[in-house]
Amino acid sequence: MTVTQAVWLLPFVAPLCLYVVWSDLRAMKIPTWSTDLLALVFVVLGVFLLPVWPDYVLRFAHFGVVLAIGIGLNGIGALGAGDAKFMASAAPFIALQDVGAVLFLLVISLVAAFVVHRLCRAIPAVRGIVPHWQSWTETRRFPMGFPLGVTLVLYLATPFF
Repeated sequence: MTVTQAVWLLPFVAPLCLYVVWSDLRAMKIPTWSTDLLALVFVVLGVFLLPVWPDYVLRFAHFGVVLAIGIGLNGIGALGAGDAKFMASAAPFIALQDVGAVLFLLVISLVAAFVVHRLCRAIPAVRGIVPHWQSWTETRRFPMGFPLGVTLVLYLATPFF
């Protein structure tokens, strides 16, 4: 990820990721239109920001591989369908050589999101701000859109650090 790529991608990707976080916290759903739009951002901007061959073209394989894994995880109940779609749509943004770093970011984001969510859920004043959020009352599922969205934004922001 270069600074130029980050400068062009973040203004489009970050708002979508923030919407995904909010939607998953609020309703435990990631709308298909948001994952479709995320994929479209890569299709449109990626052709200008990446060398067409092999980077841009091969990153579509990332989409297919991650989608297949997500469908499998969804099939066994380990992941929601929206989470699988989001991961697949986010996959082309990630360079193959950065997968290890992104998985590390995901683990950190997942732990942080879980702690923050549980702390906020336990504080009546915070919970009272948005009492209708479905994620407050979920006991078996966690809004994975929260750490997934944070992970993609952090990854795209890494050239700035």
